[in-house]
Amino acid sequence: MHDHHHHGVDHTHGDEAVLRTRDGHRVHAPGSAGALNRRRFMTAMFATTGVAAFATLAACSGADTTGSTTSATRGGPPAGGGPDGMAEGITGEFVGLTTDGTVVPDLYAVQASGVSTSGVVAAATAWLSSLSDDQRTAASFEVAPEDYTQDEWRLWSNVDSYQRNGVSLEEMDDTQKAAAMAILEAGLSAQGLDNAETIMKLNTYGGILVGQESQFNEDLYWFTVMGTPSETEPWGFQVDGHHLVINYFVLGDQVVMTPCFWGSEPTTADKGLDSEYEGLSVFDEEFALAVAAIQSLSSDEQATAILSADKSAAESVAGAFQDNLVQPYEGALLTDLSSTAQEAVLAFVARMVGNVDDGHAAIKMAEIREHLDATYFAWKGDTGDDAVFYTRIQSPVIWIEFDCEGPGPLGKGVTGSSRNHVHADVRTPNGGDYGKSLLALHLALDH
Repeated sequence: MHDHHHHGVDHTHGDEAVLRTRDGHRVHAPGSAGALNRRRFMTAMFATTGVAAFATLAACSGADTTGSTTSATRGGPPAGGGPDGMAEGITGEFVGLTTDGTVVPDLYAVQASGVSTSGVVAAATAWLSSLSDDQRTAASFEVAPEDYTQDEWRLWSNVDSYQRNGVSLEEMDDTQKAAAMAILEAGLSAQGLDNAETIMKLNTYGGILVGQESQFNEDLYWFTVMGTPSETEPWGFQVDGHHLVINYFVLGDQVVMTPCFWGSEPTTADKGLDSEYEGLSVFDEEFALAVAAIQSLSSDEQATAILSADKSAAESVAGAFQDNLVQPYEGALLTDLSSTAQEAVLAFVARMVGNVDDGHAAIKMAEIREHLDATYFAWKGDTGDDAVFYTRIQSPVIWIEFDCEGPGPLGKGVTGSSRNHVHADVRTPNGGDYGKSLLALHLALDH
């Protein structure tokens, strides 16, 4: 985040602070006179900056943006491995996923949700307390670092060899592990916890299959906490490892659990190994609901939704280091579909959104339903009961993609995509990821 000298409080007009953006525009922030409400203020900031106003708002707030149990951010862009073409680290300040590079304003607001976050606050506090001083230092990061290259929120990757920050389950004793997993139990739904634990275990199963358990196992997942767990101040946590990344931002009783990456290779432990993992499977329900969604469309509707009858080995585009992805809408507009088809698509959406705790999942689904007239459903691949496919649902407030991938480390000698390897991600477009838009509002208006 650069050019801070172009931001800040210019002067005041009565009860209103006048904030100057990087381009020299002035925006009146609401004081006690309440000249602008929160959402109109957000709109004005987005309109004048042309990008997500996070940097400007944080600078304008004059608040202590560390909010951390320690005074400095650790690490930086790791030098870990990655597939060809993957950027390492962060190359620009946060904007958010958009359709054309311009953030849609007036989408998010700081407001009470009515769903308590006390459980996840208590769990994260207990985990931090269980750590040694050195571990706590390694696990603690700022919630709003001034230098975007030091933003732990954005320094995640699905790649197994990526060099991560934080404290891994492998480094924890049994008590600390239990406390770490209790954070997930408190913040996720029963479905989400089951998905996370199964992905971790299938990572071990994959390690057994390729004889590389030191590289693929259920303890290679790193936990970090941004800020200080609180029921009033912004904070959050991150879980980062192979095929599983959870970013969980909390502000009061509001939660943003994106970006999330859910994946696995294999998706089913069915090789007849003599192990405790035999018989585990993940994404069965997701496969079924996605196929039910595309099959619910008429042939004319499918002609619009299906971008290609074939798919490449890797179609997903919004993974690690793609926070500012520009992706135009494609596929079928939901409100152009029959009501039966709409509900079938939304059932798949609800499954993907439903990994967060039930209360916050319900709030997110209500938000998604407010934008059905700008929600698009796209598909690549077959449409049979056992289809190998890629699908994407995209609107101003939700991004979901689910991809049957080509072979990874377990797929030696295998060609083409299959259900044995899945990558899926869930995001909040237009500046919503990591709770950035909510955090910006909080910093600018509540301090």
